[in-house]
Amino acid sequence: MATLSAAKRVVVKIGSALLVDRASGALRAGWLHSLAQDVAWLKGQGADVILVSSGSIALGRGVLGLNGDTLALEQSQAAAAVGQIRLARAYEEALTPYEIKTAQVLVTLEDSADRRRYLNSRATLETLLGLGVVPIVNENDTIATDEIRYGDNDRLAAQVAVTVGADQLILLSDVDGFYSANPAEDPTATRYDVIERITPEIERMAGDAGSGLSKGGMKTKLMAAQMATAAGCAMAITEGSPDNPLKKLENGAARTWFTATLDPQAARKRWIAAMKPRGEILVDAGAARALSNGKSLLPAGIVEVVGDFGRGDPVAILGPKAHRLGQGLSRYTAQEADAIKGRKSSEIEATLGYPGRAALIHRDDMAL
Repeated sequence: MATLSAAKRVVVKIGSALLVDRASGALRAGWLHSLAQDVAWLKGQGADVILVSSGSIALGRGVLGLNGDTLALEQSQAAAAVGQIRLARAYEEALTPYEIKTAQVLVTLEDSADRRRYLNSRATLETLLGLGVVPIVNENDTIATDEIRYGDNDRLAAQVAVTVGADQLILLSDVDGFYSANPAEDPTATRYDVIERITPEIERMAGDAGSGLSKGGMKTKLMAAQMATAAGCAMAITEGSPDNPLKKLENGAARTWFTATLDPQAARKRWIAAMKPRGEILVDAGAARALSNGKSLLPAGIVEVVGDFGRGDPVAILGPKAHRLGQGLSRYTAQEADAIKGRKSSEIEATLGYPGRAALIHRDDMAL
């Protein structure tokens, strides 16, 4: 069973009902500071941490005095614009005493559906984590409309976990795990401690009900589990309202763990290997040896570029005598790759007229 103390990279999803008091619309500052203690503890264990946090609309509507159960789209977007500032400041103030830097990252469904935006998001998050920052991710409710929305932060959190190759995803919820039926309606409902495989029977047990401030029900949590575990990321559902919910999870609080059979890197490489290549990159013997030793593919080792592919597209990697070595996701278009082939990475900016990444295909985006 997964343990937080063993995690290398953790994504934590926080719902509106945990952050914002439903009656007053005010931030639950004491709870947030206890969560900051947990984040500092995880960072002290050597883990990278990303927080996927709802709450901007809930905070903003209180400031703007927007009452009622439902808001018009324009009202929700206005509330989000006001609330996002307060949400980001609240996290910054809670984590600063632990000398933890924060960053706000706002995304929409389009950012993961479009391969170029996906790679940009991944590169930004990786850079922030490498600098020791805790990114605070939320859906960009100020511009998102129904056709480009995730609609719930359970699936958004799972997508973030997949994007950054997290090994654990924690959904802090208003329930303490996955039950055979809705425990509020069925007194015989039982909680699962561990779910190793999401079967059709498990899927039938999931309902749609959510709390007053959140949109996600158990069905969205199950969809998040399917997405995360397929990418090698274990996922837990646990009660989030008590103080220090992550430490409580580590110390045996009620929860359900969904296990993953692969590690995130192996799952990602399997995904890349299954793609249909849009072009070919032929490399010299030196580059082929470097790739076999776990290195990234640099422009200097490229001999020929074949096909018409875009940035983020899968391309086959061929060695001497057209021997297939594997494939990966190109960080350049076919035209750009052809222009910089055979050149040193330090010459990329002079060749293209703008700075680029040193590797044409990073080793994390490659399956050999």
